Amino acid sequence: MQHPGGVPLPPPHLPGSAATWTDPQARSIPSGPQRPPAPAAPPHGAPTGPPPPPHGAPTGPPPPPQGAPTGPPPPPQGAPAGWAGTQQTPRPESTGHIRLPDGNPVALPTPPPGTVPDAAHTAVAVLLIGPAGAGKTSVARHWADLRRVPTAHISLDDVREWVRAGFADPQQGWNDHSEAQYRLARRTCGFAARNFLANGISCILDDAVFPDRPVVGLGGWKRHVGPGLLPVVLLPGLEIVLERNAQRSGNRRLTDEEVARIHGRMAGWYSSGLPIIDNSSHDVATTARMLDEVVARSLASPPAW
Repeated sequence: MQHPGGVPLPPPHLPGSAATWTDPQARSIPSGPQRPPAPAAPPHGAPTGPPPPPHGAPTGPPPPPQGAPTGPPPPPQGAPAGWAGTQQTPRPESTGHIRLPDGNPVALPTPPPGTVPDAAHTAVAVLLIGPAGAGKTSVARHWADLRRVPTAHISLDDVREWVRAGFADPQQGWNDHSEAQYRLARRTCGFAARNFLANGISCILDDAVFPDRPVVGLGGWKRHVGPGLLPVVLLPGLEIVLERNAQRSGNRRLTDEEVARIHGRMAGWYSSGLPIIDNSSHDVATTARMLDEVVARSLASPPAW
């Protein structure tokens, strides 16, 4: 059989045959995917679909066993409000379902009558006060590192410097912006201290609090943390403060005139009744041990402030 154009036609393809037809004078004709043969039609009158169930057999899903609970499962203990019964119960290793106690104003520990609070094992909130260069941050960090109970260190200067663009540096002038950022940082530190204490973690805060300046004074700390805050003053001699300030860099370093002015104003704490540590001749570890002793005395006889 010849194609009208003169090219011979291939023989018809037979299913299951592996033979191929070739002709060197003809073009290669690609073969497409084979189509499976159509299923044979059922005999005339044969039923279609699945067979019907036997007469009297139950239909639908089987009923639950007697006494089995019906409806969605109850919410797990401690589940948040609005828990839907159709939600999948979290796996044991999952997180995010721990309720934390709210941070209330910190109160002084109340030991049983006739006993003395153990400062080494009591959750406390300490405010370490002192001029720039007194060593507040170093002592506070060392004291927090070596306590026998979980303890956090919160530095007000660090929190103030969370503000990057638009940071109002008090060294460039004390104005409404710098005061607002200071108040905001102090309130943030207060929230953090209360939350730590409410969850069993002690904390020590450090700030250059002035005895003669209400804005940067103890009243704000007491309001934001609570009456249980224990203030302690760290006040070395002026020569030591000047020497330590000279080792600073960036905006933490002040001029000698500014350091002397701040140190002179801090001397007002001597008549305040607050405990004072003169660490002029003590290293950080020794000063931290002295702070432990002061905290123990403050727990036994809280200072009036």
